[in-house]
Amino acid sequence: MSSSPASPTVSLTPGAAGDSARASANVSNFRLENGLEIVVIPDARTPVVTHMIWYKNGSADDPLGKSGIAHFLEHLMFKGTKDHPQGEFSNLVAELGGQENAFTSYDYTAYFQRIGKEHLGTLMAFEADRMSNLVLTDEVVTPERDVVLEERRMRTDNDPSSQLDEAVQAALFAHHPYGTPIIGWNHEIESLDREDALAYYSRFYTPENAILVVAGDVEADDVLALAKESYGKIPARAEPPRRNRTKEPPHRAHRLVSLCDEKVEQPAHERVFLVPSYKTAAPGEAEALEALAYMLGGGATSALYETLVVEEKVSVGAGAYYLGSAVDDTRLWVYATPAPDVTLDELDRAIDRVIKRFIEEPIDEAHLSRAKTRLVADAVYAQDSQASLARWYGEALATGLTIEDVASWPERVEAVTAADVTAAARKWLDKRRSVTGFLLPCE
Repeated sequence: MSSSPASPTVSLTPGAAGDSARASANVSNFRLENGLEIVVIPDARTPVVTHMIWYKNGSADDPLGKSGIAHFLEHLMFKGTKDHPQGEFSNLVAELGGQENAFTSYDYTAYFQRIGKEHLGTLMAFEADRMSNLVLTDEVVTPERDVVLEERRMRTDNDPSSQLDEAVQAALFAHHPYGTPIIGWNHEIESLDREDALAYYSRFYTPENAILVVAGDVEADDVLALAKESYGKIPARAEPPRRNRTKEPPHRAHRLVSLCDEKVEQPAHERVFLVPSYKTAAPGEAEALEALAYMLGGGATSALYETLVVEEKVSVGAGAYYLGSAVDDTRLWVYATPAPDVTLDELDRAIDRVIKRFIEEPIDEAHLSRAKTRLVADAVYAQDSQASLARWYGEALATGLTIEDVASWPERVEAVTAADVTAAARKWLDKRRSVTGFLLPCE
């Protein structure tokens, strides 16, 4: 079980890649009478199946003053139901040779298992049971809250880089809930109780707010029949809950967040720009940002690496990353680690020069072509992972995209032009739209 805060080290493009016509033809999409959406992705290479249930709620949907409740409930979902006591589901998955986990993000919460295909019906029955029959007592909730508080202490409070990232996000999203950490603020986690968890569960853990994704050696009709037998028996409770989120106002001033800590051994620099996501961008704009981020900081041939590391030697590492999968406006990171005897102010000015040159000079067509080829190739290679296929589709649908959006992603990336990248850079790489973070050792 884990929360999944956005990180520039983990990329999850919304494209399942390859031949989009083939992908869209093979993927089946259904909806049960109770509102549950079903996606079936055939993958007959091995006799296993990945079963995922996605709820269209995440930490950005936490009620005001109850930050961390989405992540907390993810933990509590493993505590048993009326018919299956705590540990029975997990023990069964292990006994059958499978794996399971769960994760919470800003926009969704997901639970998954990977197991032999003959056990799919059993997984569905257990997962459907905890969608509607979760049992919580104070004796269960209170100790688990302490577990979450310890998780926060270990992952954030004792990690200066995580503390800096949390502060940067809070500065970037001063009004929108993306500025609140997925795991929650410590003082608000301490106040979460059984009633908070059950209220959140009743509101969001409903079939009309869920997506079932099954990838593996299965037939779509068989999956649909099994889903009707399990999930189909759960009555719809109401209309799907609406995401009532405050919107971030226009940003007009650059912000600098500086954190020093005695545990810091290596200074670090990060800058985060507020940019549109695949959901909020104009047509083609998110794909241009994807290519832009790769050209700017996607490896040894990127503009940041070539200038800062190879040519000027002011950094020992540099990169950029676009987090395109989000319901609302999102983030584009630029990050770097200074070389010895280079200050973060000097590195910051060097990054400014690289971005200015990237905006003003003509885009190298060969570089753009390589970037697009690599982006699509990475997505093609990732098809070797059944779990990645399931996650791409689940994440896309949970953030408001469609199956066709996933299938057509490679073609849309291939269509990005140099003019598109330049326009995106000029519009969105405005320093006034960003927050810069400095991580320093205390002197």
